[in-house]
Amino acid sequence: MSVENTAEDTRTQRERMLAGDLYVADPEIAQDVQRAHRLADAYARAVLDDPAGARAVLAELVGHLGEGAEVRPPLYVDLGSRISLGARTFVNFGLTALDVAPITIGEDCLIGPHVQLLTPTHPVDPEPRRAKLEAARPITLGDNVWLGGGVVVCPGVTIGDNTVVGAGSVVTRDLPANVVAVGNPARVVREDIDR
Repeated sequence: MSVENTAEDTRTQRERMLAGDLYVADPEIAQDVQRAHRLADAYARAVLDDPAGARAVLAELVGHLGEGAEVRPPLYVDLGSRISLGARTFVNFGLTALDVAPITIGEDCLIGPHVQLLTPTHPVDPEPRRAKLEAARPITLGDNVWLGGGVVVCPGVTIGDNTVVGAGSVVTRDLPANVVAVGNPARVVREDIDR
């Protein structure tokens, strides 16, 4: 969509964002982001000062919090509300989950420290990028996925059940179930791992 075509679109910027179309972050979206930042900060404080109440704050921040899921702060999000954490999933320190599009993390996943789940995209062409247009594509992690420390998952990627991604890898395209992948870009180095 060109800059001109977005001017003809009568939807709000938020409606465009939720549909996965090009949008400009406006004051309404900025309010949603501020809400998420306040809750992420409150969660980090609650883990220290009120561990019993911390889970309620995290449940308010994310869209879905599975039973027994654990997240170590700090947690950095755009909206929070578009993140789904499966049951018994463990997220280590410093997750950056830019959830302009949905981020779905399955059950029993292990997310290493300083992992980045990045759904936002920006136009390659300079004109719409200068106009601050952006969009996003969802990220999906199947059940029992393990992302090593510092892994980056790019927009639109799906990682299949039981897959392991080595520390520091950059996942630019889908990975099937039951494999080990490493590198930049991540490539499969082992298939049919034991389930």
